[in-house]
Amino acid sequence: MPELSITVGELRFTGRWEGAAPRTVDVVRRMLPLRNKLIHCRWSGEGCWIPFGEEVVDVPWENHTSHPAPGEIILYPGGFSECEILVAYGSVAFSSKLGQLSGNHFATITAVADGSDLRVALREMGRRVLWDGAQDISIEERA
Repeated sequence: MPELSITVGELRFTGRWEGAAPRTVDVVRRMLPLRNKLIHCRWSGEGCWIPFGEEVVDVPWENHTSHPAPGEIILYPGGFSECEILVAYGSVAFSSKLGQLSGNHFATITAVADGSDLRVALREMGRRVLWDGAQDISIEERA
C-alpha cells in the first residue's frame, strides 16, 4: 500500500496504513485527500482529533484500542459519541463525556519528513494544537 503524507500546520509527517484494519483503511481511503482542522482532545489526554459530528461510518470493530500509542491514528465510527479521527501525540485514554471509547487503529505516523525526531515533532504538534489553536491537517497518499 502507498505511504501516507500527513501535514499538520507546518509540520510534515509520513505514515503507513495498518493491515490489521482493512475495512477501516478502505473507508478512510475514500475520504482522501482529507483536509480539515485538527483540534485538541477534550477528554482523552495527549491527542488531537478531527470531529465529523453526527456522521456515522459503517465499519466494524477491527484492530481497535482505547489507548493508542504516540503516532497512532484511530477512527471512532460514531454511535455513543460523534464520529472522529484521533491522532495520539502522547498518552491517550480515549474517551468522551459518556465514558471510555474504542477506535480502529488504521494508520501510524512513522517519520518526520525532515528526518527530525518523531516523538519531539509529535509533542510539538500537540503543543501547537493546544496552545495555538486548531491547525490545518491534510492526509493523503503519496504517489
